[in-house]
Amino acid sequence: MPAGTLYRGREGMWSWVAHRVTGVLIFFFLFVHVLDTALVRVSPEAYDDVVSTYKTPIVALLEYGLVAAILFHALNGLRVIAVDFWSKGPRYQKQMLWTVVGIWVVLMIGALYPVLGHAVREVFGS
Repeated sequence: MPAGTLYRGREGMWSWVAHRVTGVLIFFFLFVHVLDTALVRVSPEAYDDVVSTYKTPIVALLEYGLVAAILFHALNGLRVIAVDFWSKGPRYQKQMLWTVVGIWVVLMIGALYPVLGHAVREVFGS
């Protein structure tokens, strides 16, 4: 890194970047969700067609990514609150980040079957 740069690529910077990226991804999901739900007022048949495309294995992977984004954003948001409002928060922010990542990994492993189980059965058979 060049001398005098603000960010050094440490945990705090990457959690900041990941928090912003997941927030934007969640926003775009909500935007698309509102649009596709609004289709039901325009044409119920078009809405049914769109919803039927959501039952593909590719969309199941996207749903898993959505779960990952929401979980990380929520857990990291709690960490940010702790850093901001707990007097010892800044001192322990790195440890709290690794705790968040650990909890996130455990929850994502737990979400594998419920989110991707149907897609795996569809691709490889039951």
